[in-house]
Amino acid sequence: MNTTGLSQDNIVALIDCNNFYVSCERVFNPALKDKPVAVLSNNDGCLVSRSQEIKDLKIPMGAPGFKYEALIKKHGGTLLSSNYALYGDMSARVMEVLSMFSPDIEIYSIDEAFLGLNGFRTRDLEEFGRKIKRTVYKWTGIPVSVGISKTKTLAKIANHHAKKIPAFKGSLCLMDNERIEKALARTPVGEIWGIGRQYDKFLRQRQIETALQLRDAEDKFVDHYMTSVGHKTVLELRGYACINLDEAPAAKKSIVNSRSFGKQVTDLAELQEAVSNYITRASEKLRKQKSVAGYLMVFLSTNRFKEGPQYNNSQSTTLFPPTAYTPELIRIALELLDELYLPGFEYKKAGVMFADIMSENDVPLNFMETNYLDDKRKILMDIVDKLNRKYGQDTLFYASSGLQKDWQMRRAKLSPSWTTRWCDIPKVK
Repeated sequence: MNTTGLSQDNIVALIDCNNFYVSCERVFNPALKDKPVAVLSNNDGCLVSRSQEIKDLKIPMGAPGFKYEALIKKHGGTLLSSNYALYGDMSARVMEVLSMFSPDIEIYSIDEAFLGLNGFRTRDLEEFGRKIKRTVYKWTGIPVSVGISKTKTLAKIANHHAKKIPAFKGSLCLMDNERIEKALARTPVGEIWGIGRQYDKFLRQRQIETALQLRDAEDKFVDHYMTSVGHKTVLELRGYACINLDEAPAAKKSIVNSRSFGKQVTDLAELQEAVSNYITRASEKLRKQKSVAGYLMVFLSTNRFKEGPQYNNSQSTTLFPPTAYTPELIRIALELLDELYLPGFEYKKAGVMFADIMSENDVPLNFMETNYLDDKRKILMDIVDKLNRKYGQDTLFYASSGLQKDWQMRRAKLSPSWTTRWCDIPKVK
């Protein structure tokens, strides 16, 4: 395998928030501490975040909430609806704290981030990881685990063991070969970052069951049977850093906003409200990354798991000039919806997708029509976004989005928006 230009001298840390959604809920509701708590997916469906107490009850991730609700309550626990506003805000706070420990940071997901630590070679890295853990918990209330090693893949493995083995006190550094080999020997091949279910099955059939065995596999085997991603995984296990920190993630090439409804929807007016809401959210994402879209698609679907007539369809159009002006996008989306809608069906889901996304700086000139970036429409959108960021989502909203929104997904067990809504801010007595 070719290792030209690859370094074995990198130091990278992975910081992972423990049971993140549950931890966010516990910050503002201490009564949930040490009790079985799980957060449910959209429409209060399946478990998507579990406290350790839920895991100890042998309740699997993705299990239907209704199936285990009685058992959880029997042990003094509770189920909660997903509070995305709270989780997004708490994630931003955690990432801001982490950015103080290193200028090189990649926010990998809502609850994970990589830090580049190449300038920290003289430190006790394991103790430095514990300092990160203590600081994040003190400033945000969120418990984290820290894994440090030579590559992202090894840092993931270090983080896994730091989280699972109490003796490491939430921080594990894998820099010397002996510790790396012990950790790899204890890591099932299916738990390696980048190894999916099919690869796991394939490798086990060939007696490769641990990360150590994969690391030590013959080059001829790796070259013949594994893809470029698999090659990188093996090289990373050998200590060669070939997955770099992505400090400035590329703008999204497509944006989808879609939700299942909290009930079966038959009325066109309710579908129009939903599509208007989805366009609003997707347009905000466009403007946040300073982009415009040149393509819009609207789609509708019934519940394929329910008996009765089924209907799934979509309509799309080219946007010229490309735009991120919400009122215009809502108008076009509702025209597409009118073409899509067929009465007599019970709809379960609707959504919108933007594609042909480009930077605001790359919009082509159009002598026939003024682009929204060049007139008062851009100023209006900037003001709306600024007010909604400052005072909360939908402080200003479009009339077509409706008021009652009976179609919205079920969230019967929703906690308050402690950090993003003035009326929900905790009051000190």
